[in-house]
Amino acid sequence: MADKDTINKVYEAIEVAKATGKLKKGTNEVTKSIERGTAKLVAVAGDVEPKEITMHMPLLSEEKKILCVEVDSKEELGAAAGLPVGTAAVSITEEGEAKKIIAELSAKPKKE
Repeated sequence: MADKDTINKVYEAIEVAKATGKLKKGTNEVTKSIERGTAKLVAVAGDVEPKEITMHMPLLSEEKKILCVEVDSKEELGAAAGLPVGTAAVSITEEGEAKKIIAELSAKPKKE
């Protein structure tokens, strides 16, 4: 799980990209965007049950060299993406004005 500052930046990037770029929402769509290499940022909810639904995403993202961040809540993730319900995963495929935020997140050193 990422630190609170990073998580807030991810939510901000998703909200900005929702307005000015393009998002993929849901496990299947996000997985496809990672496999095709179109995802710029992937956010995965940490409170998904069972974990098997999303556990492949960080590994796939690492393989494709795509930034993947685990956030704490699928409800907050869904709200940031403009959904009335929670979602397990969101990917930004076209950054729009969120390009700077994503660059900031990519530059941050990873905590393992």
